[in-house]
Amino acid sequence: MIAGMSTYAFVHTVISLVGIVSGLAVLYGLLAARRMDGWTAIFLVTTAATSVTGFFFPFHGFKPSYVVGALSIIVLALAYVARYRHHLAGGWRVTYVVSAIIALYFNVFVLIVQSFLKVPALNALAPTQTEPPFKIAQLTALVLFVVFGIVSTKKFHVELIQGGSHVRS
Repeated sequence: MIAGMSTYAFVHTVISLVGIVSGLAVLYGLLAARRMDGWTAIFLVTTAATSVTGFFFPFHGFKPSYVVGALSIIVLALAYVARYRHHLAGGWRVTYVVSAIIALYFNVFVLIVQSFLKVPALNALAPTQTEPPFKIAQLTALVLFVVFGIVSTKKFHVELIQGGSHVRS
């Protein structure tokens, strides 16, 4: 496989990247007050799949990635319930927005970790992931997602949305 990756790792990585790309489309929809129904389904399924498949790598002992995976599954369950069971009604709109953004953030968080582990140029900058370039990358991602969350919560309102597009009065 690519760069010594097992088939399992390759499939997991592809699923993760699809989750991130579809999550970015969903984030765009939240910021633009668009439902993005198809992208949302892809995002929720692939992000759940990447979280679940992450538990089946041959690791020994407890890893921090298990915490991220478990938290991701919890926020994805909240997003799913808010979106499909409660149809974004009332407080479920905010629950959906916040949980979807947190799930995407977790994917990006792991992408940054894996990039600094696997990409030689990034690994040279932060081989132990305690160096400033790694910390700056993670802090920048966190700040961006907090801002996206605040803006999305203000912009994404069910009453403005009809059939996946923005309705102007």
